[in-house]
Amino acid sequence: MKISAINACCPRPRFTANESNKTEYENPINRSTESKLAIWGSVGGSVLAGATAAGIGSCFIKSDAPHRAMKLGGIGTVVGLGLMALTLPAKLYDTKVRAFTREKEMDVFSRDRDLKANIMDEVNKEVKNEDIDLDQKISHYTSVQMANNGNGMLIKGA
Repeated sequence: MKISAINACCPRPRFTANESNKTEYENPINRSTESKLAIWGSVGGSVLAGATAAGIGSCFIKSDAPHRAMKLGGIGTVVGLGLMALTLPAKLYDTKVRAFTREKEMDVFSRDRDLKANIMDEVNKEVKNEDIDLDQKISHYTSVQMANNGNGMLIKGA
């Protein structure tokens, strides 16, 4: 499913998923978006650190010193690039690991939800069938509900 952002050009979200084909699962976790966000986060943190270093350097460089602005800019640039070089690889690695973990968790969650929906559909079909005994319908429904709620284990004897 692709959802567009709400802005002045597109005031309403557009859902482009095909509703007729619900058997195909699309994982909402996108690794490239996650890595781009990590890069932008690292760049933003580095710019902030560079600006802070330039601000601290302005306290130590006299205001009448020649090329003061270039010196402060150089200090900020060096600190920012150094911080980005040190933090970006770790952030990218962590992002890849977390995105992989979240993808797998979302797959398990979605498949579990689909499985529960299929089981409940089968139980509902069984309830509507008049040929099946009422006790068997109640037994199947309660066992599914107990398994769904995690309140008990279904133990069947031979």
